[in-house]
Amino acid sequence: MRKQSSGQVFRITGARRSLDEDVRGRQRRYVISMSIRTLSVILTAVLWNVERPVAIVTLALGALLPYVAVVFANGGRENVTSLPSTFVPAPSRPALGAAPMGGSAPSAAEPPADDHASRLREQG
Repeated sequence: MRKQSSGQVFRITGARRSLDEDVRGRQRRYVISMSIRTLSVILTAVLWNVERPVAIVTLALGALLPYVAVVFANGGRENVTSLPSTFVPAPSRPALGAAPMGGSAPSAAEPPADDHASRLREQG
C-alpha cells in the first residue's frame, strides 16, 4: 500500500527556520531590492530630460535602496516571540481534602472555634 501525499507539509513544532533557509531568504530579499534599485537608476537616466520630477524620485529611490537592502540583509535571524513557553505550570490542586461524610470537621468557610483570630474578634 502506498501512502497518498497531498503535497502539503504542516509544521507541528514552534521551531525556527533552519539557518540555511534564513540565509537563503535574506539573500533573495537583497537581490530583489538591488534589482529594483537597478531599475530605478535606469529609469532616472531615461526620464531625466522627459519627466524630471519622476526622475528625481527614482534617483532618490536608487540612492536609498542599497542602505535599506543591506540593513535588512544583515538584520540577523527573526525574533519569534509567539513561540509557546517551554514552562508548563502544574495543575492546581486544592490545599485541603474533602470533609468526612459525618460532618464533624469544620467547613472551609467557617474558621475553627479555637482560632486566634476569632478569639480576638470576640474580645474587641
